[in-house]
Amino acid sequence: MLGYVLRRILVAIPTILVIITVAFFMMRIAPGGPFDLERPMPEEIRQNILAAYGMDQPIWKQYLDYLAGLARGDLGPSLKFRDMDVADIIGQGFPVSATIGLLSMTLAVLVGTVFGSVAALRQNNPSDYAVVAFATVGIVIPPFVVGPILALTIGIYLGWLPSGGLDPRLGMTPDRLILPVITLALPQIAIISRLMRASMIEVIRSNYIRTARAKGLSAPAVIVKHALRSAILPLVSYLGPASAALLTGSIVIEQVFSLPGIGRQFVNAALQRDYTVVMGVVILYASLIILLNLIADLLYAALNPKVKYD
Repeated sequence: MLGYVLRRILVAIPTILVIITVAFFMMRIAPGGPFDLERPMPEEIRQNILAAYGMDQPIWKQYLDYLAGLARGDLGPSLKFRDMDVADIIGQGFPVSATIGLLSMTLAVLVGTVFGSVAALRQNNPSDYAVVAFATVGIVIPPFVVGPILALTIGIYLGWLPSGGLDPRLGMTPDRLILPVITLALPQIAIISRLMRASMIEVIRSNYIRTARAKGLSAPAVIVKHALRSAILPLVSYLGPASAALLTGSIVIEQVFSLPGIGRQFVNAALQRDYTVVMGVVILYASLIILLNLIADLLYAALNPKVKYD
């Protein structure tokens, strides 16, 4: 197992390097720049600013300097926010996105697993039809539609919960997280419900489940100890990339509910051509995908004795 983990880490290094390279040159190729203002600045001032950030060098030199900085653990300064490093900006936004993403994924796994299991055990019954209908609607209707509806109805018209924003004095209070978490979790609940339903139906029809029932085991014991453990395997494989996407923040959710998360920072940085911030978020996202996929593979092996990683 340790050898497998080390091999995955070694493979991850060139993978991240390729991602960094592609993102770096794509940002430079895109039209516009971080210092292109509506009112043109004097050329002498512009050249001094470019020299201060090393952007007066050839692009290949900028690329090598950036890699050298990464090797030292330096993500560089922001090109738009004075006296702020990329690490500081990510450090401010990532806890918000990670908190909302973790709560959303936890809610989605719990509710989706229950819904999918109930639908499979009551196949072709009203409860099954209700779960399938909910899953279909949850997948079809995107968060940028659900979010504003919840913010308007529950947050503004009814006034039950805050419609957005985080109070700097109070931090991430539970009442301000409920609507973003529900909005972000709904599509994942729908997807997980469908995954669990299909997987559970296949498992409960298998021979070893029939054998367990023939031995006189109770229905809850058969479902919890045998069927659920096997049915959850496709879900484990799905959770890796899905968790990475949620943990790094949903751009739509953070815009709708005015949350200072990393997804919102990424969009603003891309629009303002803040190259270093965009690169920092890309590196974080790529690293999380690789790490969480590795964890998902290890969990898969732990749940399925047939899978061995040498």
